[in-house]
Amino acid sequence: MERDTIDKLLGYNNVNPKVMEATVRAAIRKLGNSSGVIIPKSMLAEIGVVAGDAVDLSLEDGRIAITPIKKRPREGWAEAFREIAEGGDDALVWPEFGNDDDADLTW
Repeated sequence: MERDTIDKLLGYNNVNPKVMEATVRAAIRKLGNSSGVIIPKSMLAEIGVVAGDAVDLSLEDGRIAITPIKKRPREGWAEAFREIAEGGDDALVWPEFGNDDDADLTW
């Protein structure tokens, strides 16, 4: 089936179940000395990024490809824990769930 026929049947901004790709028509917008495209949140979520995340842009077969930069697991955790401790918000959430005999334990 031709691409334009699929667009007519499904509309511009639908997922085509036969080819499993999302198609969205968008305009190129002027942003200072550069240009940009507004990308729907659902498409960003599909590749695992949110506004503000770093991505790689590349040209592939006449298309612009956006690839998320892999983050290191636990990146930023140390700083976040430090801020929590400095704010005094690091008390146990459920301290009442200890065992009755915990005070009597000898290590």
